[in-house]
Formats: sequence, structure tokens, C-alpha cells
Amino acid sequence: MVKDFQKQFNRLHILIDAAVISGSYFLAWYILFGLYHEKVGRLSFAIYMQALFFIVPLYLLLNALFGLYAPKRTKGRRAEFAGILKVNTIGVLLFTLVLYLGSKNAILYHFSRRLVLVFYLTCVVWMTIERNVIRSFLRRMRRLGFNQKNILLVGYGEAAKGYIDRILTNAEWGYQINGILDDTHEPGFSYHGIRIIGAVNELQPLLERNALDEIAITLPLSQYEKLKNIVSICEKSGVHTKFIPDYYGVIPTIPYMEDVAGMPVINIRHVPLTEFYNAAAKRLVDIIGGIVGLVVFSPIMLLAAILVKISSPGPIIFKQERVGLHQKKFWMYKFRSMRQQVDSEEKKGWTVKKDPRVTWIGRILRKTSLDETPQFFNIVRGDMSLVGPRPERPYFVEKFKEEIPHYMIKHQVRPGLTGWAQINGLRGDTSIQKRIEYDLYYIENWTLGFDFKIILLTFVRGFINKNAY
Repeated sequence: MVKDFQKQFNRLHILIDAAVISGSYFLAWYILFGLYHEKVGRLSFAIYMQALFFIVPLYLLLNALFGLYAPKRTKGRRAEFAGILKVNTIGVLLFTLVLYLGSKNAILYHFSRRLVLVFYLTCVVWMTIERNVIRSFLRRMRRLGFNQKNILLVGYGEAAKGYIDRILTNAEWGYQINGILDDTHEPGFSYHGIRIIGAVNELQPLLERNALDEIAITLPLSQYEKLKNIVSICEKSGVHTKFIPDYYGVIPTIPYMEDVAGMPVINIRHVPLTEFYNAAAKRLVDIIGGIVGLVVFSPIMLLAAILVKISSPGPIIFKQERVGLHQKKFWMYKFRSMRQQVDSEEKKGWTVKKDPRVTWIGRILRKTSLDETPQFFNIVRGDMSLVGPRPERPYFVEKFKEEIPHYMIKHQVRPGLTGWAQINGLRGDTSIQKRIEYDLYYIENWTLGFDFKIILLTFVRGFINKNAY
């Protein structure tokens, strides 16, 4: 059974973690005192190694607290890496606190603080490598048919079909669907090879055979009394049970729960940036990044300003009304890339291929995205962020909010100079629907690390926009 395998694997994983933590600590000691043949100082190698009696149990406990021993079937690499960073950061802070509080002790007083810092870096690197190797090994084993988790679906409808589609697409998760129990279809009916094997009232005999790891209930909430009975049967059997709601198309990918005096409440959408500390951290990064951007790009901006001025009559900076955070309108700045036009035409007009309105320097600025650099001023002012969904003109916002589901969700965060959709090629004349899907993923999965990744990829993949006209 998978449960037995999981227990055995977790024991092995703890031993591997202990070895990796110890090895990372030894490597840190070697880098400081062995690699460059520095003097160890007043503490011997043996004394430094004794610290492992404190470090290893602490880190293993933190690993457990931050869910690093949870099954890896559907947990992403990014979430696991975030857990590794939390474990090591808290571990080092506690380590440092012990050294500070015990500074009157001769050993703790002379203990190398540099060693603590180097250990932090080596441990993060080696724990990440270790867990990715384990993840790859487990996924390969599951693809080959080992370590499979046997699941039975109760109920057949859109939720069941959506769940089956995902299980069959991701063989590395290691889920084996043994069949479906349903009262609305005859036994033998199948969906993608998954057969209906009986009616819902046959659940208890199947559970008594003790051959299942999970029950996934996909019945609609309209069958409330039947749902209560099924949950009662499942809980008596001791088999892990989960509920896949038939309204999954309404809620987002990461809903979050609240406990309201014992009543579970599902929030429709989780937006991390609505939390004060997240918003404050992002704003601080934006202010620093905006100022740095203005300084770094100032020579290019000066040259662009001169070329725009001599290319055609009109202002150097083009300002356009856009819709931002909480649907508030603001003036977004760009280098003018077109000849001047009437406001009523500009508000409703898309740029088309070989657009005669675009000047020669404007075509270069658009293609290289350098026409966007004045938006560093918008970032410093607070109208925009370094990273976020791109802002749109009021005319198109009114149009798209009626045509594209979830379009207005993007206004729960500040618009960005670059974004997750943009670095995935969704710029210029591309699908608005697809852009919104990427924007929603960014909004629901925001972290500072995600922002830095997008900024880095913006530079790595270049500023050239093949869809810019």
C-alpha cells in the first residue's frame, strides 16, 4: 500500500536530509578553514562538528513544520524551494540567536559567524539539489507504474471528467483510478478508459476490501443527503477522502479557507498582494527598482528623446490614460512613437502591421520596448509596479470586461512594466484571453521571488517584441 511506502520513504528521507545537512555544514567549514588553509582559530574541528548535535535535529524539525516531508505528487518545485528557504532562514536566525545569547561562553564567543553564513548558502543549494533528484526519481518510478495510489471516484459529472483528464495527463503523479461509482450511468460506461463499475450504494463493500488509498467524491452539492452518508461511510473506513466540487470552474486554482467560529468558508480568490506586508515589500522593491531603472536607462532615454524630437513634430513624451489598481485611471508615460493624432482616434485605435502613423524611430523604440522606459516615473509615483499585468485603455477595459471572463480581476494589483504574460510571448497582437489566464496565475501565485524571476527573464529573453508594430 502507498501509506506503508510513504512511511518507509519518509524515514529514509529524514536520514538523507540529516546527511545533506551534515555534509553542507562540513563543506562550509572546509571552504572557510580547509580550502584556503586558514587557521581554525581557538576552536578545533571537533568542537565545530559538535554543533551538528544542535543543527541536525533543529533542521529536521523545521523541515517537518514547513511541510517538506509532505507527498511530492502534485507539489511544485517553486513551493518546495520556498519551504527550503524558510527552513534555512529560520534555522540560521536561531543559530545566530544562540551564539548571541551565549556570547559569554568562550566557545560560543569564538564560534565563526562567517561559518553560519556559508552554511546557510551551502545548505540551501544542496537541499534543493537533493530534493529535485528525489522528485525526479519518484516521478520516474510512478511513470513506470510503481508507487501508485489507488483512487475510486464517487459520482460522474464535469468535476469527475476534469479530474480524470488531469490524472491521465500527469502520469508522474502516480494516481491509478480504479473506477467510478455513479447512479446516473449504467455499469460499463467509460470516460477515457475509466469505467463506471457500479452504483454509489456499492461503496461500503469496496471499502471493506481495503484495497483503496483515496476516495474522491465528485457529486454535486444538490445531492446533500447522499453526500453526508458517503462521507460517513468513508470516515468509518479510515480511507483518506477528498471532495472535488462541481463548481470548480467558478473558484480559482488556489482558493483559501477561513474558519468563522467553526464554519469553513471558501474565499473565491486568493490575492497575496491584498495583505499589508506583501504589498509594502513589493512597493519598497518598486521604489528602489524604479530609481535604479531611471539611472541605468538615463543615457538611452536622453538619446531616444532627441531622436523622437527630430523625427516628427510634437511632444517627446506621449501620455495615455490607462486603468490601474482598483480601476483608478492614471496617465501612463511612453516615448511618442507615432505622429500626433486626434484624441478620439487614439483612444479606440489598435496599432496594425506597417501602421503609417508610426515614425521610423518609433518603430525601433516599439520593437525594442524602449518606448516604455518613461514608465519608471510611473513606478516611482506609485501608478505602476515593476511587475504586474499590463494596463489597458478605459475604452478597451469596458469592452473586455463584458467579453472576457475574470478580466477585471487584474485590477486588484498594480499594473506592471513587465509581466508573466509578457515574458511568455503574450505581447502586442496576441490573445487577450490567454493574457488574462497568465495574469490571473501571477496574481494568485505572487511572491517576491516570482517578481525577481520575471525581471530576470525579461533581461534574459531580451526586450525585442516580435508582435510590436
